[in-house]
Amino acid sequence: MTADLSQLLSGVRAVLLDFDGPVCSIFASYPAPRVAAELIDVLRQRGADVPPDAASEPDPLEVLRRADTAGDYGVTRAVEEALCAAERRAADTAEPTPYGREVIVAARQAGMQVAVVSNNSAGAVMAYLTAHRLAGYVSPVVGRAFADPARMKPNPESILRAVRALGRSPDKCVLVGDSLTDIEGAQAAGVRVIGYANRPQKVEAFRKAGADVVVTSMGTIAGVLIDSAASSSDPISP
Repeated sequence: MTADLSQLLSGVRAVLLDFDGPVCSIFASYPAPRVAAELIDVLRQRGADVPPDAASEPDPLEVLRRADTAGDYGVTRAVEEALCAAERRAADTAEPTPYGREVIVAARQAGMQVAVVSNNSAGAVMAYLTAHRLAGYVSPVVGRAFADPARMKPNPESILRAVRALGRSPDKCVLVGDSLTDIEGAQAAGVRVIGYANRPQKVEAFRKAGADVVVTSMGTIAGVLIDSAASSSDPISP
């Protein structure tokens, strides 16, 4: 696996990272089910129909998707605004992913560009990166399109926006993600993809989905990048 990873990373010039998972656990101290319940309350306050299965939805992003199906932009906007505020609060207590920082720093030291492409809001991502002194290493940050959840991954739009901002061709970029939506979005964008299987059951699922490489620790990626940085003659500093 390390050999496959080394070969993959040697052929790319930019690393695109999903945020919640590869970089941090944004809802570590402000649990996602609690945020989802708060968003359900927003739906009810706006008079939207909330079926029983939606009322127990634990994923805030899925609540946002459901809000959009109501066909009322005002409802979608209200849920979006509440989610953005919750994500900003959550970013203050997000738990860094082991070796997530090392991946970012080592990639830059190896001469690669680093971007974040997330279904979370760009404001929350930037708040975290700034607080953890990583903002200078990462550009661009492409977050969720405001109140338009159909454009979230697996839609490849956000990934392609990052690729264009980096000035790279898709085949010179790799996305590191911890969900099937990351893998599907990367494939649709023509970007190579590393599946970060932070739960055992994800390993086989990511392989079946066609991830180029599957790792169970960001440390595996960091180790390859650190070796690459040690031999790089053209490091990039923030």
